[in-house]
Amino acid sequence: MPYVRALLTGVLVGVLYAALRVKAPAPPLLALFGLLGMVAGQSALGAL
Repeated sequence: MPYVRALLTGVLVGVLYAALRVKAPAPPLLALFGLLGMVAGQSALGAL
């Protein structure tokens, strides 16, 4: 269930950004590192 909530939250934020015509908040390389951190954090929590 946490994955579904995370997906829905991401979609909602994406729709809001598109509706407000907001540019990406981070440069692509920084955003990729952020995504990598989220995946690593989720994996670490799953290992506990």
